[in-house]
Amino acid sequence: MYEKLKGIVLNTIRYSDKHNIVHVYTDGRGLMSFAVPQGKTQAARMRNAMLMPLSLVDLEASVRSGRDLAMMRELRRNYPLATIYSDPIKNAIALFISELLAHVIQEPEGNDPLFRYIEQAVQLLEQMPDHYANFHICFLYHLGAHLGIQPNVESYRSGYWFDMTDGVFVSGAVRGHMHLQPSEAQVIHLLSRMTFSNMGVFRFNRDERNRVLDVIISYYRLHNAAIGTLRSPDILKQLFV
Repeated sequence: MYEKLKGIVLNTIRYSDKHNIVHVYTDGRGLMSFAVPQGKTQAARMRNAMLMPLSLVDLEASVRSGRDLAMMRELRRNYPLATIYSDPIKNAIALFISELLAHVIQEPEGNDPLFRYIEQAVQLLEQMPDHYANFHICFLYHLGAHLGIQPNVESYRSGYWFDMTDGVFVSGAVRGHMHLQPSEAQVIHLLSRMTFSNMGVFRFNRDERNRVLDVIISYYRLHNAAIGTLRSPDILKQLFV
């Protein structure tokens, strides 16, 4: 049985000489893995172009219980991503986001708010003409709400530490927990005010932005053991002044 789905491509992994495995986050079925034939034909090249990281697609998928790999047919773009793939900075952001999502999304069931958040964020990145240096920071911070790990900003007080382990602001360090000192805890509270609309007014230099990224990734790792080594942040860190 084939089912019509919307999907967000996360990554493609070489599986054999004849097939790749493509991981797609779908609106109705959550994370799905597809066996996709390799090839050098024009049709294969067109299909591969539609399966780039963060591509937004419509597809028909076979849904059979007991099978780890699904089959795909009727693959179509539902939103063209011209600038994401032509602009090297947007492309680096997209590669980072797709790599992280491939680690944190494991659920084989639909989650409409999470799917819509990612879909709309990708569309926004495509549309933005400039001022997107903080896009990945904003995306990660608000993604936490959909994953159940967003910091509790209501607990913030001036001079408080941020307890990375419990995701709350505290008056003093708790033994055995990871913390940020008050100067950096204040930045975490500041990020709660960042949106895709106003992120351009948040001014970070390269070192500050990279430190924020490192902290957020560390926070994600504390709350999701599936996040291993990420390759894309090192590339991303070299792009902004």
